[in-house]
Amino acid sequence: MTQPAPPPRLAHFPVAFFSMTMGLAGLSIAWHKAQQVLGIGLPIAAILLGVAALAFLVLASLYLTKLIRYREAVLKELAHPVQLNFFPTIAMSLLLLGIATLEHWPGLALGLWVVGATSQLLLTLYVLNVWIHHERFEVHHVNPAWFIPVVGNVLVPIAGARLGFIETSWFFLAIGLLFWLLLFAIVLQRFIFHPSLPDRLMPTFFILIAPPAVGFIAYLQLSGGLDALARILYYAGLFLTLLLTVQAGRFLRLEFFLSWWAYSFPLAAMTTATLIMYQLTQNLAFAILGWGLLSLVSLVVVYLLYRTALAVREGQICVPAH
Repeated sequence: MTQPAPPPRLAHFPVAFFSMTMGLAGLSIAWHKAQQVLGIGLPIAAILLGVAALAFLVLASLYLTKLIRYREAVLKELAHPVQLNFFPTIAMSLLLLGIATLEHWPGLALGLWVVGATSQLLLTLYVLNVWIHHERFEVHHVNPAWFIPVVGNVLVPIAGARLGFIETSWFFLAIGLLFWLLLFAIVLQRFIFHPSLPDRLMPTFFILIAPPAVGFIAYLQLSGGLDALARILYYAGLFLTLLLTVQAGRFLRLEFFLSWWAYSFPLAAMTTATLIMYQLTQNLAFAILGWGLLSLVSLVVVYLLYRTALAVREGQICVPAH
C-alpha cells in the first residue's frame, strides 16, 4: 500500500523564526548607539538594518503563505503551550524595525510602531486569555519564552515616547514591568523545584536578560534621566547577563536548534543599555563593557546566521517537532 506523502516543509515553518529578525534589528540598534557614543564611523548599523528588513519580509511572506495553504498548522501553533508564545515576535520585530528607522525615516517608523503596538496589545490579550482559560497547561510547559507575549510590551515606549505617544507608552511599560515581576517568580520556581528545561529550550534562558535591559531603555525615554529605578533595571539586567555568561560551557555543548536565536536579541538589548549608561555617566567601565558586549553579540549573530543557513540546507529546520 502506498504511503501518503509527508506534508511539505512549509507546513512546519515555525513562527519562532521571527526571533531572527529581532536579533538582527536589535544588533542594528546596538551598532547605531555604538556609532553615536563610541564614534564608530562604519555604516554597520545601516547594513544590519537592511538585512533585518529583508529577513522580515522573507519570513513574513513565507508565514503568510503557510497561513493560506496550511491554516490548520498555524492554528495548531496558536494552541501549543510553547509555540504560542512566539507569535508576538512578529509584532516585536515591527517595533524594533520602527526603532531602527525612527531617526532617518520617521514616517515609516510611525507606521511600523502603530501596527506593531496594536498587534502587540492584541496578542497580549489573546495569550493571557489562553493562559487563564486553558485546560491543558502543566508546570513543565513554563519556560522563559513565556516572557515574550507580555513583557514584549516594554518595547513600545522606546519609539512611542519619541513619537509623542506618552500616555500610551506608560500604559505599555506598566504592562511589561508588571508581568516581568510576576512571571519571573513563576519561572524561577519552575527552574528550582522541577526538572530542567529540555535542550531545545535551554537557550531561552537568555530571554531573562531582555525585560530589565529593554525596560531600562524604555523607562529612560519616559523619565528623562538616570534615576534609582533606571539603575535598578540596568543592574538587574547586568547581573542576569553575568549569571548566564558564567554558564557558557553548558550552552556551548547544546545541539543547534532554532531557539539559539534567543541568545541574540537579549544580548543586543543589554549592549545598547550599557552604551546608554556610558553616554549618561561617562564612566569608562561602561565603555569597555559596551565594546565587549558589542563584539560578543556581533560574533553570536554571525555564527547564528551561519548555523541557520547550514541547518536549512541540511533539512534540519521546518520539520515535524519531536
